[in-house]
Amino acid sequence: MITFIIGLFILILGGFFYGKLVEKVFAPDERQTPAISQADGVDFVAMPKWKNQLIELLNIAGTGPVLGPIQGILFGPLAFITIPIGCVLAGAVHDYFNGMISIRNGGAQMPRMVGKYLGPQIKRFYTLVLWLLLFLVGVVFIYTPGDLITRDILNKDAGAQNTTIWIVYAVIFGYYLIATFFPIDKIIGRVYPIFGVILILSALGVFAGIMMDGGVNLQNLSWETLPQYPLGQQFFPVFFITVACGILSGFHGSQSTLISRTVTAEKEGRGTFYNTMIMEGFIAMCWAAGAMILFNRGIDLSTGATAMVGLISREFLGSVGAFFAILGVIVLPITSGDTAFRSLRLMVGEAFNIDQTVIKNRLLTTLGIFIPAIVILVFAKTSPNGFNLLWQYFGFTNQFVAIFALAMTAVYLKSEQKTIWIALLPGMFYTFIVISYICHAPIGLGLEPRLGPMLGIDPNSYILSYLIGAAAAILYMVLVLKQGRKGLDQLPQYKV
Repeated sequence: MITFIIGLFILILGGFFYGKLVEKVFAPDERQTPAISQADGVDFVAMPKWKNQLIELLNIAGTGPVLGPIQGILFGPLAFITIPIGCVLAGAVHDYFNGMISIRNGGAQMPRMVGKYLGPQIKRFYTLVLWLLLFLVGVVFIYTPGDLITRDILNKDAGAQNTTIWIVYAVIFGYYLIATFFPIDKIIGRVYPIFGVILILSALGVFAGIMMDGGVNLQNLSWETLPQYPLGQQFFPVFFITVACGILSGFHGSQSTLISRTVTAEKEGRGTFYNTMIMEGFIAMCWAAGAMILFNRGIDLSTGATAMVGLISREFLGSVGAFFAILGVIVLPITSGDTAFRSLRLMVGEAFNIDQTVIKNRLLTTLGIFIPAIVILVFAKTSPNGFNLLWQYFGFTNQFVAIFALAMTAVYLKSEQKTIWIALLPGMFYTFIVISYICHAPIGLGLEPRLGPMLGIDPNSYILSYLIGAAAAILYMVLVLKQGRKGLDQLPQYKV
């Protein structure tokens, strides 16, 4: 419990003071934002600060800050320290600069900014990976809320053989289609405040339950109560891939640039981008603590994260409170999936110069995105290991995308003659994480499991993967510093 409280202090105080430092480095001013200068009534729409903050929170907070920490807490109470530190130093920095640099570039989406600051070759690769991530996010965030609605709200079987689950998926898809197609202030701007209230109340409800009831049960926990390395997995790098959205998420970049088109003043940036990531860190901490309490009470450590959502909610909030808590968790992925598809529509339109103010163009672009997404969803649901495979690639791709955004930020700061280490250091750390993970993981190269027996290396060790990850982090630093030496006049200029 002491570790949990310390973590909350790190998150709140660290977020306040480091957030001010980040803002000082960027130096927002009084210049006109794209929401005013490029208003088009569809994507560039001025909205009030409180609404932008709620939409940003709901956009970035999918099931990641709930399901990830529930699994991540199996590594022990150290998670209560690493989540807030990572959130303050990496995740919130990533989200803030993505949004603010987009404002400075006319509301440009991430691929265009990566192309400007990192070069056209990197842009092509990044664009493909980001589009893949947004597809995966959209599909995952139909799958998980659909299963939660069917199982925990409708009390029906969520198996592929049950027609109810497909009806629920279709309803969610229908909402996504509407939210992707219509102007941002007509659908998202109207329903998100309602969703935001549900989300905040559910998180506060779980927190209150932990503080009033959970404290007693956490007092006897030691750092050895839970396994340090569940299922033989190492804290580095698996923990950071598992928790993902509660610490750092590349997906958030696409959402910050979406809101960059509705912000009316640069000085709103810290509250809209940085502080909303701190709030997501708080949500992650609450669900991690709830899971730890139940695991300590004897819940099977192999219980799935989705099932744990219902168990935690009912344990601390009772039947009625659990209904609203589960509803809040359902809101999380739905309000990220819709904007994932919307961001993908904007990026596709931007990449192929498709005017999104024309209804026909917008409809064709939307349908072009949704048809392959439906195919992926059907595969994930009907294949025995489909969703597990989908989630693993989603987790890796999510973090992999983030290192490009942090590199872009470092180059931007260098071009502005500002300190770059605020972005470069977390970028180097996560380069080490994602490269060492994909080198070792079965879904990647599987170096130690495949080569270990021949080289006399423990298949569960990460020795080869760590060396490659460290080399990649150093190369990352060298390339970013080299690109940063170019003056801003040498970088391509884009107009949206």
